[in-house]
Parts: sequence; C-alpha cells; structure tokens
Amino acid sequence: MQKRKLGKSNLEVSAIGLGCMGMSFSYGPPKDIQEMTALLGAAIDRGVTFFDTAEVYGPFTNEELVGEALAPFRGQVVIATKFGFDINPNSDPRGMTGAPGLNSRPEQIKQAVEGSLKRLKIETIDLLYQHRVDPNVPIEDVAGAVKELIQSGKVKHFGLSEAGVQTIRRAHAVQPVTALQSEYSLWTRTPEKEVIPTLSELGIGFVPYSPLGKGFLTGKMDESTTFDSSDFRSTLPRFTTEALKANQALINLLSSIAERKEATPAQIAIAWLLAQKPWIIPIPGTTKLHRLEENIGAVSVELTPADLGEIDDAAAKIAVQGARYPEKLEQMTGR
Repeated sequence: MQKRKLGKSNLEVSAIGLGCMGMSFSYGPPKDIQEMTALLGAAIDRGVTFFDTAEVYGPFTNEELVGEALAPFRGQVVIATKFGFDINPNSDPRGMTGAPGLNSRPEQIKQAVEGSLKRLKIETIDLLYQHRVDPNVPIEDVAGAVKELIQSGKVKHFGLSEAGVQTIRRAHAVQPVTALQSEYSLWTRTPEKEVIPTLSELGIGFVPYSPLGKGFLTGKMDESTTFDSSDFRSTLPRFTTEALKANQALINLLSSIAERKEATPAQIAIAWLLAQKPWIIPIPGTTKLHRLEENIGAVSVELTPADLGEIDDAAAKIAVQGARYPEKLEQMTGR
C-alpha cells in the first residue's frame, strides 16, 4: 500500500483509508460485530492504516467497535474521530427524525474527547475533526479548545469537516488544520471551486468521504434499486428513481474507462480522486471484504493525463441530478 501525507503535516497514512460509519450506522441495520472486527483486521493486513469514525455514529457504538477491533494494533494505525453534535437518545443525526443540534462549545468538545478516548481505548486521538461547523460558536473558540487538547497530549491533529473557506482560514490561524474532510467525488465536485485551492495554499490535506457517491459510482445501482427505511439513502434527493436513472450517464463513463484499464468503475472513481492531488486521501466505507479489496486495488490503477482529460471532458457534459442532502442537512455544509 502506498503512503501519503496529509498536507504539510507529518501525519502519514495509507493512500486509501477506511470509513467505518456504515458498519454501525446509516446504511441499514448495524452489522455483526464479529464480522466487522474481522473486516477491520483484514484492512490492516492489506496495508490500510487510516480509520475514520465519529461519536455520533451509533451514537457511540462505532467508536466502541473501532476501539475494540484496533486495540491489538496500537501504534500501527491512525484513528480519526469527530465531535460537534448534541447527542441525546431522542435525536437522529441523519435527519430522519429530529436532527440533533450542533454543539461545539469548548466544554462540550472536551467532554466529547474524554468519551472518545475511552471508547477508542487510546490515550491520544490522532486526528480530531469538528463534524460540522457550529454557527453559534466562533471557530476561533473551537480551534482554541482543540489547541489546548493538543497541548495536553489528548489530541495530535486538528481537522474540520464540510467547512467553508473563510472558516478554514480563521481556524488555521489559531491552530494549524491538518485535514479537511468533505464529500468529493466525480458526482460531487463542489470543493474544486474554492476549497481545494485554499487547502493547497495553506498546506492542508483533504480527506474525501463518499468517494464512491454513497455506493452509486460502483455501478451496482439503477432506477430499480430500492432502499430500506433504515438506510440513509432513502431520504436523499439524489437516490430517487428519477435521479438514479438520469445519473447513469456517469456510470457509463466510468465503465468505458474501466473496461480499457481492466479495472472496475469503483476503482476508476477512486483512482481519479487519487490523481487530483498527492495530499488527497479518500476513505471509502464498506462492510464487505471483496469491496475492501476492490477499493484498495484502485491504488494500482494509473490514469494518464489523457485519461484524466477524457474523464473531465465527458463528466463536464453530464449534469448530475438531485441534491446530495435534504435541505436541512445541506444547510450544515459549507459554512
């Protein structure tokens, strides 16, 4: 497995990480703990060293799973987690019922970190993200609280998720930001306008989540695909029957390149991301070993400048249909 560094930081991780959310949360019922523990071990065996979780996934159960499964590999892996939601038993972070409020008050951050450290069975969090920007708390206060946690040895690196460029700049001025995590893929290219140039200027790494478009870019879905009510995608405008049908043009593009490269559409989608910048580290999530191996295989797919030009030209002619989130969740991004 190739390694990459997150921006100018000294944080070096595998070129592809593993998003762990779906093992416990959001994509249907929670998966079997033994099976997911085995999958996390298999990822390490194949060279993955970067694992992504959050206190809100579950809530809490995903951190517990990751903490238990990775306990034998301390020192070999980098674990990223997130704070920023007011978690209570009646809230649903996916916005299906009442979405939890955002809460990034400094005292809340410190309390969240204590909980994460216990569940993850670690003494220091490698990378701590603010999950969503809280409009009620100045980002300087958030960055200051994380700075104190770094000084006390409880956190090593500070990250932001789905933040806008002004927020990134203001946070970075208080405590250097190691990584931004936001959605980025061939069907969500918003970060290219302002975010990626800003990250490049400031030396901040980029961790795209949903690099496979929440499964769509694998080419395994069409307009007949349906989702259980416990699956987050059942609430997303981009996964309606009409949108799935309209967006097949992207799959046709990926499939044609994949055939030529003796790869799969998913591998082309991830290879395309890896080719954008050397400090981009996608974190595809999966609960299946064959998918994990397929995703890791993307590291070996080489896209030439001509391939990338062809993909960009063709993708520019495809208008992706459907918003990526319902309005309430979309409002939490880009602040």
